[in-house]
Amino acid sequence: MASVEFRSVTKSFGSFTAVDHVDLSIGDGEFVCLLGPSGCGKTTSLRMIAGLETPSSGQILIGGDDVTGLHPKDRQISMVFQDYALYPHMNIADNIAYPLKVRGESQEKRHARAQEVAGVLKIGDLLSRLPSQISGGQQQRTSLARALVYPSRVYLFDEPLSNLDAKLRLEARGFLNHLQRDMGMTAIYVTHDQAEAMALATRIAVMDRGRIVQYAPPIEIYRRPATTFVANFVGNPPMNLVPVTARAEGDSVRLSADGVTLAPLPLSAGLKAALAAGPTLTLGVRPEHLSVTEEADNSIGGKLFANENMGPESLVTMERPDASRVTARIFTDDHVEVGETVRFGFAPEHVTLFDGAGTRIPRDGEAGL
Repeated sequence: MASVEFRSVTKSFGSFTAVDHVDLSIGDGEFVCLLGPSGCGKTTSLRMIAGLETPSSGQILIGGDDVTGLHPKDRQISMVFQDYALYPHMNIADNIAYPLKVRGESQEKRHARAQEVAGVLKIGDLLSRLPSQISGGQQQRTSLARALVYPSRVYLFDEPLSNLDAKLRLEARGFLNHLQRDMGMTAIYVTHDQAEAMALATRIAVMDRGRIVQYAPPIEIYRRPATTFVANFVGNPPMNLVPVTARAEGDSVRLSADGVTLAPLPLSAGLKAALAAGPTLTLGVRPEHLSVTEEADNSIGGKLFANENMGPESLVTMERPDASRVTARIFTDDHVEVGETVRFGFAPEHVTLFDGAGTRIPRDGEAGL
């Protein structure tokens, strides 16, 4: 396996910049997800690692070697595509063994290796069938087996689970997680599905408009999103974001907004710096940190808009006076009627604040706001 590094990589298509001066370092044996909405540059980044696209500027290194201008076949990488890209006229054994065939390996060695990899992926009994004769989940495993049949330094995955139904995706995700950790492979995985990224990655690179806006372990991205974009993109439902006005009162800060009441917060160094740029901030709180309350302090009020029973939990959404909505994840069977006035309470330690530019305001020593 090998490390992968981007050094100020840019890729432009005419006047459109798909990847904009990206620096990225992926360690040997890491599983990194490139996460973001359509058009953010994640697939273009993956294709540049594979050699299917050439950077407009910058360098790409694999295992410390500059591969920026190297042909794809000389990079010793394997890639799993979104549509699996299986040859319909070849049986499963020949599909899996094809990378060995193009490298001139003997038929005996090709089939022995195909059987070995197919056994690991639990498709050993399908080798004589055609792709049209197996399920989508089995096709996905065949595509994965083909990528694994030849030892590679880096394994690339371009949304490989997106064509599976929900149950198969969950099963395949768990299998892929186990396989990567068992083999210690360096894996780079493109997805727009934040649940996949959270479940699989050792680190996530969140991309927006060609740039990496946060690169960190999944739990850090979830608990401490660097920007309002990350806060709104990661999480299902995403973090609730409420515009507030801040006013310093001695050593404290008072935050206010329609329907929101908050106890004064300590005036931290981060808050002091944010207030110097203007009084408008954004308050963020995750749905699971909200609960139905009758308390006035540290709460958000509005009218109940929707109450969705999800089985072990309910997603309760209120509509605030400004027509924006706030969702709470409630672990209770208590019923609230739509249209009723309701308040969601929260603990101050679960609040994240963002400055006027949408950047997270750091906590003093990460102990308090």
